[in-house]
Amino acid sequence: VLIGLSFAPIIARTVRSAVLTERQLDYVAAAELRHERALYTMFVEILPNVIPPILVETTVRLGYAIFAVATLSFLGFGIQPPSPDWGLSISSNYGMISGGFWWTVLFDALAIASLVIGVNLVADGVHGALND
Repeated sequence: VLIGLSFAPIIARTVRSAVLTERQLDYVAAAELRHERALYTMFVEILPNVIPPILVETTVRLGYAIFAVATLSFLGFGIQPPSPDWGLSISSNYGMISGGFWWTVLFDALAIASLVIGVNLVADGVHGALND
């Protein structure tokens, strides 16, 4: 929860920037000339156009959050045993690398990396679908 809250200001800045950019466009001025309500202008005119950058920023931050949780668990500051966590698994198996059991760490690290890559690929696909 704290990691998610730490990324909230960055996402809020992205949302604000996207909304301020969209507010300056002609279709928003046309909605104001039609005397549309502010909520209508926000939800019908502006929001559909700012969803793609918000989605991209959120999923990038989700990848950072996954790595942050795994790192904190690896260092012993995150989720504590016996909770299942890839960072804990890497931490508990880290000493086995010198004994020749390198794959015990490798597969957990690959799982974390594949999850982050998968989240980013899904976000890219959704972004492409929203822009078409």
